[in-house]
Amino acid sequence: MPSILQSIDHINIVVKNLEAVKRFFIALGFEIKDQSRLHGKWISDTVGLENVDAEYAKFTLPGDSTSLELIQFKNPPATSIPHPGRANTQGLRHLALQVADIERAVTFLKEKGIEPVSAIQEYAPARKKLVYFKGPEDILLELAQYGDPEA
Repeated sequence: MPSILQSIDHINIVVKNLEAVKRFFIALGFEIKDQSRLHGKWISDTVGLENVDAEYAKFTLPGDSTSLELIQFKNPPATSIPHPGRANTQGLRHLALQVADIERAVTFLKEKGIEPVSAIQEYAPARKKLVYFKGPEDILLELAQYGDPEA
């Protein structure tokens, strides 16, 4: 049976300081596609919260159709979870970004003062090199480089 789903449209991350997190993703090469204030009955009904007032920004990487949406709730305020930056915390844990040259990408991030959680690791079954970084507000990022599947 064919799927009724077509593609991933966007990934949403709720943040406490939208401006700081926006600067971080812009520094990584993301481009802002939309930003606005979200308020009124339509958004309150959509998310199932009363009196929503929020700021939102939508980003994409050049040439990519999946977007990243950041939202800062001013009302009701965001609810914190303990240990959001730990890989074993329940829920959405990290955003994985595919790169062509992981060593170059790591150098790029280090030059911006963003240090990896560990050295680059290899996952042989997927012919994949990967490394985790922590962004603002403990957002975990994974960089992934895939080798030639035919090699």
